[in-house]
Amino acid sequence: MATAMLLLLLGLGTWQVRRLHWKEGVLAQIAHAEAAPAKPLQANPEPYTKVQVTGSLRNDLAASFGADVRDTPAGTVLGTQLIVPLVPDNGETILVDRGWVPNLQSTMPLKGDLTVTGYVHPGDMPGLFSATDSPATREFYTLNPAAIGAALGLHNVAPFILVALGPTPPDGYPDPAKHLPRPPNNHLSYAITWYGLAAALVVIFVVWARKALTA
Repeated sequence: MATAMLLLLLGLGTWQVRRLHWKEGVLAQIAHAEAAPAKPLQANPEPYTKVQVTGSLRNDLAASFGADVRDTPAGTVLGTQLIVPLVPDNGETILVDRGWVPNLQSTMPLKGDLTVTGYVHPGDMPGLFSATDSPATREFYTLNPAAIGAALGLHNVAPFILVALGPTPPDGYPDPAKHLPRPPNNHLSYAITWYGLAAALVVIFVVWARKALTA
């Protein structure tokens, strides 16, 4: 039994080491893509690709996504992500997550065309415990482009969200994302845990064996 448990623990530790190397490769690819210049937005872009697109903002159809508490100069404030439709020359509407705002009233509408640099976020589907969207008040809790577009009365909506990247503007809002999303990398701590348990098992077995032999 001790041998089987030892092999299992060593196997789990080795698996986490392999996962660590794989995750480091993924993070290196994300860092490389983040440092590279944005590419013009093409049809059917790959998820999390850094792209750039120019179009006309529909601030009259601004909506909110989620709820997030942040520390601001005015204190701790509950805010949301500002979702604004962008219409490029090709006519396909793109929903842009322009960044965090305390509320929709705190943003000044932009006029004319705007060039947005960001990354492609694939659309989500509501889960079992997802909060219910409120189309009447344009409050959404699932990044589902089709559902949001339909609630805003839009047609020909791209099947992804463009999450804006950039520095915080002088007036503070909307505050866009600063980098591409990165998956957590806890594999080293997991590997140490499994190998530590294996070492503890060996020590316990040795102590038990000595007592058994001297009994």
